[in-house]
Amino acid sequence: MQNQENCYKNVWILSGTSDGPVIANRLLELNYSVFASVLTYKAGQAYNENPKLHIITGKLNNKDQIINFIHKNKITCVVDATHPFALIISKNLNNACNEINIPLLLFERNSVINNTNNFFYIDDLKDINSADIENKNILLAIGSRFLKDTANYYMNCKANVFTRVLPTYESITKAFGSSIKNSNIAILEPSKNNKSILEKKLCDFWEIDYVLCRESGSYSQKNWEIIVSGSKMKLFLVKRPKVKNDYSHSFNQYQDLINHIIKKY
Repeated sequence: MQNQENCYKNVWILSGTSDGPVIANRLLELNYSVFASVLTYKAGQAYNENPKLHIITGKLNNKDQIINFIHKNKITCVVDATHPFALIISKNLNNACNEINIPLLLFERNSVINNTNNFFYIDDLKDINSADIENKNILLAIGSRFLKDTANYYMNCKANVFTRVLPTYESITKAFGSSIKNSNIAILEPSKNNKSILEKKLCDFWEIDYVLCRESGSYSQKNWEIIVSGSKMKLFLVKRPKVKNDYSHSFNQYQDLINHIIKKY
């Protein structure tokens, strides 16, 4: 009976390739129709094919686009499972859903790390002490959007800058368009096997002293924690923005989110 009741309910998920497919699959099993927004065609391939799953590829540029999409597809509720630092899309989602009174649910994984002597939280990408970074090898694992500016800053601090970027057109273009030496750029997906982490070999080969990444709670962050823990390296984590804490409903467990959707929508 539950499945029959849910067959007309359309849920829109905006997410990366980690959380989105899990949430989508669970809703599809309950016979919801699911719309999943991804940035690239490759990201869409992380989802299993299903006649009730609709993949939407590309960026949403503004609030009006979001409202039009919700109306056109008769969306019942929206799930924001985007990256914790994806502030623009989250702000637009919030404004759009508030304007037309559509429920907006936040899913954001916890970021729990063990207290170690070589893990440090910082507020900004440029908050590593410039006096400490001189002649050190620093690996930037921060995505591509602020890569050029951050790399220039640490180069001006006389650090040796390296980076790992994702194998996407945008990331590769921005990496090679930065001032980082081509030989200091690695293009690879974050490892998903804790027993064989390619990034560790990269750090060893480059003799990395510092790793800079963002507190996303992703398996990429967990990789850096594993690599740095017990080593002589230091891990600097840029704290999550607090903007998304304003959501009226937020979840960090898949089943809690699903239960809420079943009960309310």
